[in-house]
Amino acid sequence: MAGVVVVGAQWGDEGKGRITDYLARKADVVVRYQGGNNAGHTVEVESKRYKLHLVPSGILHPGTACIIGNGVVIDPLGLIEELDYLHQSGIDTSALRISDRAHIIMPYHVLLDDLAEKRKGAYELGTTRRGIGPAYIDKAERMGIRMCDLMDPQLFEEKLEQNLEAKNYLLEKVYGVKGFEKEPLLESYLKAAEKIKPMVCDTTVIIYEAARAGKNILYEGAQGTLLDVDLGTYPYVTSSHPIAGGVCIGAGVGPTLIDSVVGVVKAYTTRVGKGPFPTELFDSIGDYIREKGYEYGTTTGRPRRCGWLDAVILRFAVRVNGLSHIAITKLDTLGGLEKIKICTAYEYRGQILKEFPASLNVLAECTPVYEEFPGWPEDISGADSYDELPESLRNYVQRIRELTGAEISFVSVGPAREQGYELVKLF
Repeated sequence: MAGVVVVGAQWGDEGKGRITDYLARKADVVVRYQGGNNAGHTVEVESKRYKLHLVPSGILHPGTACIIGNGVVIDPLGLIEELDYLHQSGIDTSALRISDRAHIIMPYHVLLDDLAEKRKGAYELGTTRRGIGPAYIDKAERMGIRMCDLMDPQLFEEKLEQNLEAKNYLLEKVYGVKGFEKEPLLESYLKAAEKIKPMVCDTTVIIYEAARAGKNILYEGAQGTLLDVDLGTYPYVTSSHPIAGGVCIGAGVGPTLIDSVVGVVKAYTTRVGKGPFPTELFDSIGDYIREKGYEYGTTTGRPRRCGWLDAVILRFAVRVNGLSHIAITKLDTLGGLEKIKICTAYEYRGQILKEFPASLNVLAECTPVYEEFPGWPEDISGADSYDELPESLRNYVQRIRELTGAEISFVSVGPAREQGYELVKLF
């Protein structure tokens, strides 16, 4: 038995879906443990791209059990749309199970998300406006509606009435907009409940019994380390815990069931939304990376900010996640550049900082200290093994290992399943 966690080691969008899909070949169970449909994983199989938001990437492997854990906030209507999309693509979703303890996103969460962002004006956080934050607020305020509530029509109606009383007051008195009527919401959500009811169960039992039976379990996170609500670049973060520690709560497992943690690292750095970004490129190289790497959000389509790889961030990710391994993606995107850089430290008011600061004011004043490396040819897809890749690329990978102290388990040189090299077997 092996329990492997896949986390994003940067600001998200590192290619976790790609790595999860690869590792899922040998996994018996794949578990999504946090976030909502504000996240997106793109997986390419035989030249076809699948865009996933709530369903674990393991769904693309027939026979693999897939679980949406209790730490995920679920939009039932969005989930049904995603399942329909997969069915139309010929993907079997009968092995999907949904935690009965997961909280659900309601339309008033989505509206409140949008209104709150607009009210902040220049101080908006840049959320996806999918209702994720407000759903987690209700969860913490102990007024959320869970999947088990949705499965009980009478209980769901009672809880919906209670919530609408509070939410409509807020919408009408604070924001000056019309509230929601109960009946349309009740009808659409109970209709959705009937479709997903066979999938809803106590998923902690499935995971625990799979572990006891010696099966391989893969835990799949959304977003990235620097978007963690506690340890990320607060307040420009998500509302959950993408870090490895979030697995235990979001999947309902003990830490003794986790054997290794893989941090997915893009060969450069990207982020979406606002907040300091020390290595961000505002020149033609940044544009080159964005267009060649197609750096646009899977969920929102927003262009991503692009910059050189930041080893200060990676050392932080290694520490707070306990990363045992690193998987590097999108090395092919950097192909064709004459010079490539890695930020190894920050300069702040005459001081050299080697650790990632908590204060965004400090981070905003940090200037990257770079090491420069020779580039490699634009097309590296023809190599049959890792050793056949250009020496300059392998030196770049080795330097990442030295700067982070984590073993490199996988390198990717393209989006397709076969365009990667496994250096360390985790399953």
